[in-house]
Amino acid sequence: MVLVYAESPRGQFKKAAFEAVTFGKKLADQMGCPCAAVVLGPVQGDPGELGRYGASRVLQVSDDALQTLDSQSYTQVLAEVARQVGAEVVVMSHTSTGKTLAGRVAVRLKAGLVSGVSGVSEVSGDGRLVVRKSVFSGKATAEYAIISPIKVLSLMGNAIRPEVEGQAVPVEALSVAVPAPRVRVREVRTVEGRVPLPEAEVVVSAGRGMKDPSNWGIVEELADVLGATTACSRPVADSHWRPHHEHVGQTGIAIRPNLYIAIGISGAIQHLAGVNNSKVIVVINKDPEAPFFKAADYGVVGDLFEVVPRLTESIRKFKAAQ
Repeated sequence: MVLVYAESPRGQFKKAAFEAVTFGKKLADQMGCPCAAVVLGPVQGDPGELGRYGASRVLQVSDDALQTLDSQSYTQVLAEVARQVGAEVVVMSHTSTGKTLAGRVAVRLKAGLVSGVSGVSEVSGDGRLVVRKSVFSGKATAEYAIISPIKVLSLMGNAIRPEVEGQAVPVEALSVAVPAPRVRVREVRTVEGRVPLPEAEVVVSAGRGMKDPSNWGIVEELADVLGATTACSRPVADSHWRPHHEHVGQTGIAIRPNLYIAIGISGAIQHLAGVNNSKVIVVINKDPEAPFFKAADYGVVGDLFEVVPRLTESIRKFKAAQ
């Protein structure tokens, strides 16, 4: 069986959960086995809706102690669920939560682990599983063979599109002992209003070419028109022009949106390492020698203070005409 951990932060499923279930279903089909999804803690709505994305079973451990993430408690519960259902592969999202849990779960299950996978290359009858992932900051793709009886995988965001192909299924309540958390959460502060960067399909990002944080309005206006999430380069975050959760790059958040628009960013290798898996990259910069143009699918050489407002207005007119 393929067991998928469907994350539900603050009791809500995000796109990452649907991607993981879709991936798990496709892998289960290749292995010739069923796919089950497990949900930890209470959630809003019907967890059985995960069946629409390919899960033939939806399991839930609804203990109130699982309302907030405690890595040790979650690890113990996930490992026990995997043992109960006889999971051969455990799939989770390559989010901050997935990164926290994957290694711990693999150790408890004595499983082979590959994190940040983008696809499966081979499933053999002897239990060997070959998966793909990006390496060298996205410059190459490597294949990893896992030969252990149990495997743990974390799936990169936007590596696969969620697919609705089934129907809701009944939710099965599981009884699993939940250890008392060793960390007490007193307060949770979250950013609301936009799609989180790891899940965003369109990202508008800007750098020091903006000259001053007071000029950021044109970036946010373009993002609003496109329904995009905003991001920034490291120097901008370090200067406190923008919050650090918007910093993308090698030392920030690695993203792979369908469209990445870079405004006034030179394109240093550290920044490219976090965004070069984007499907389409558009660069706007007045310096024709900016390194970013070498990685761009489309480039505009011009003053961003002239180009960006005109681009925003053109998109607004195009949408109004539809």
